[in-house]
Amino acid sequence: MDLRFTPEEQEFRQEVRSFIAENLDKETHASMLAGHRPSKDQIVAWQRVLNRKGWATVDWPVGFGGTGWNIIKRHIFREEVQAYPAPEPLAFGVYMVGPVIITFGTEAQKKKFLPRIANIDDWWCQGFSEPGSGSDLASLKTAARRDGDHYVVNGQKTWTTYAQYADWIFCLVRTNPQAAKPQEGISFLLIDMKSPGVTLRPIVTVDGGREINEVFFDDVKVPVENLVGVENRGWDCAKFLLSNERVNTARIGATKERLRRLKKLAADVSENGRPLVDDPSFAEKLAALQIELKALEITQLRVLANEHKNGKGKPDPASSVLKLRGTELQQRITELTLQAAGPHGLVGESLDVPLGHNEDEIAPEWMRLAAPTYFNTRKVTIYGGSNEIQRNIIAKQILGL
Repeated sequence: MDLRFTPEEQEFRQEVRSFIAENLDKETHASMLAGHRPSKDQIVAWQRVLNRKGWATVDWPVGFGGTGWNIIKRHIFREEVQAYPAPEPLAFGVYMVGPVIITFGTEAQKKKFLPRIANIDDWWCQGFSEPGSGSDLASLKTAARRDGDHYVVNGQKTWTTYAQYADWIFCLVRTNPQAAKPQEGISFLLIDMKSPGVTLRPIVTVDGGREINEVFFDDVKVPVENLVGVENRGWDCAKFLLSNERVNTARIGATKERLRRLKKLAADVSENGRPLVDDPSFAEKLAALQIELKALEITQLRVLANEHKNGKGKPDPASSVLKLRGTELQQRITELTLQAAGPHGLVGESLDVPLGHNEDEIAPEWMRLAAPTYFNTRKVTIYGGSNEIQRNIIAKQILGL
């Protein structure tokens, strides 16, 4: 297997890199480079730049706004966006609900929603997890009762990322409580967040940020036309969506960027009279992480190649390997960064504060963000299906145990 990129692919990589450098707002880049999360305005502005270029929905079919790029070019594009770093297109729209609508939706749904997803005219959030249904998603209890040309929805969703910004939420709801199996009797609904009966309550994270929320539905009326796919067959949509999500949560480009950054930071940190990067123990950890990251990148290319061979629409269980290993490496890079920060890493602040905030602090900004980033990244092995669930999928569907 030849793992080298062709001259054409290298030229394409440079094209993407140059476009980002020439068009991304400098303040957004500096803020993300320092470790801050991009704001809503920064995400919207950048996605619209990409959309004007025709690069906001590179994985979609050409007829729906896709680029027609092959797997390698799409991989290179995603890696370059993450590694620069620049804000990625809003995942809930572009990588999650958009492909579901393309695959399972009606023509009316495609016409109504897809252009607005591409240009981020609508901000989407995900309504899957519930207080008692996280890893065991099929046990969800939020109910949707058919009443004429509407469903009436009652229940609660939790850990809903960026719901405070959302115009729409895509939800898994139970439409047949008498189904023989928990995976049956579930439907996939698109719900307008401005609907009467929708209530939002923030969940404040340990760093003081407001990233996640609870969403309550009290007799919320949802038009039947907002059902995606077949009633009681929403689990098919969910499996398809989660497979896409797991591929994208590997975030190889982002981990590469954080690793390069950590090497530079560790060169400026002194420990026992020498740069931390020269410490044999720390250098060994960096080298091991870099090797495992390269192995994960090769695995991701294999998964994408299989997806291309087998056709989209059929979830690849190997995506669980990407989610499992990718999120573990994301956590390890934050552990090493916190180690490099040393005692100054205990001086934490919210990841949402503006770049340059609290310039009079005794510790550099990257050190002040080390602990909040470490704690915030604990979640990545849980969302998208916990890593324990991924191990079960790997054992059953790949190893045949």
